[in-house]
Amino acid sequence: MVNLTLEFDWGLGLRLIVALALGLLIGLERERSRDEHKQLIFGGVRTFPLVSLLGYGCAWLYRLGLTWLPGLGLLVVFGLAAAAYAGKLRAGRLGATSEVAVLLTYITGVLTLLSDIRLAMTLGVLTTILLSEKAALEALVERLDKAEFLAMLRFLLVTFIIYPVLPDESFTQFHLNPARIWRMVVLVSALGFVGYFLIKKFGSRVGLWLSGLMGGIVSSTAVSITTGRLAQRQPERGAEALQATLLASGVMYMRVLALLAFFNAAFARTLVWQLGALAGLGLLLALSALRRGGGGAAVPAEQPAMLQNPFEIRPALVFAALFVMLTILTDYAKANFGSAGVLSLAGFSGLVDVDPFILSLAQGSSAAAHLAGQAVIVALMSNTLVKGLYFATLARGIRTSAFLRYLLWTLAHLPLLWTC
Repeated sequence: MVNLTLEFDWGLGLRLIVALALGLLIGLERERSRDEHKQLIFGGVRTFPLVSLLGYGCAWLYRLGLTWLPGLGLLVVFGLAAAAYAGKLRAGRLGATSEVAVLLTYITGVLTLLSDIRLAMTLGVLTTILLSEKAALEALVERLDKAEFLAMLRFLLVTFIIYPVLPDESFTQFHLNPARIWRMVVLVSALGFVGYFLIKKFGSRVGLWLSGLMGGIVSSTAVSITTGRLAQRQPERGAEALQATLLASGVMYMRVLALLAFFNAAFARTLVWQLGALAGLGLLLALSALRRGGGGAAVPAEQPAMLQNPFEIRPALVFAALFVMLTILTDYAKANFGSAGVLSLAGFSGLVDVDPFILSLAQGSSAAAHLAGQAVIVALMSNTLVKGLYFATLARGIRTSAFLRYLLWTLAHLPLLWTC
């Protein structure tokens, strides 16, 4: 059979065009910036394409045997950039953005011939984006407080420094895999990180119900406590607060389903309709709690601050420790106490944090899928009941309404135990 799959051939001519186009792209941005700010900037719409073509030409001669020429070309471009920067300093101006950009343009021209063309394209486009989005980046820095910036650095640390060096193999009789454990830590924390920033950005501008939806991505338990305190301080907003916590708890089921799908798609498929039904019931209960005209009020400014930034090192380590502990306890309970032991452990884990326990079940064998599905339902049932108790204890003015809704939601889990 003839193979009809043809790989696109990036010949010398096409690579030359790419080098010219990328240099022109960067040059156009620098020319536009000069016109906007009325300042002298090193190079423009002609200089940068020429520098890119210089890099391409040096790379071509490198392939012909002049291996020293690309390095010499870089030194020449660096000398021109250094001279331009010295002139700027004498004129009392600071900043070396254009000088660095011209060095990157030269390197881009070299890479168009000597490397995978996608690398050169990526470098050229990213350079242009960083040059053109100066105002947006500066505004982002102004809005980002120190704690959030440090959290982002920790995210980079645990994702790109720690995770790659962890061994991807199982240890002990419990089959603990360090890389897999840390991958769960990163994913769960990153998911919460997104929800946290959504609340930080929109929490004070949207209705309390929408903040509840976003808060459910971070921690539905935290939302229950936060809205319970709000209802305690402002009893007239009790129904609105109850609706927000019910919505956050409903989001929890979809978050759990998404996490299961990522780590064990086959197991997640066995729980799709059960978790979807429970999330839908939460939505109906939330709608039943809505008072006329009460859903559009703005969230108090202090509410987002009550949700802890999830990407701190300590919560990540606690999550990993809980996951390892619950994995060991699940295997031990299964071996010594059978189904009753696993389901009892599921009920206990729901009192604390369901994610580590549920993800430990997702790593189990398919032979125990029925028991694992029941354990997931029990853990979520326990967690739902506890959140109802948290909210009802704080929100005294709406305690009966909250308790009845959460009790109904908890009891709805029981018939689903026989469908897993």
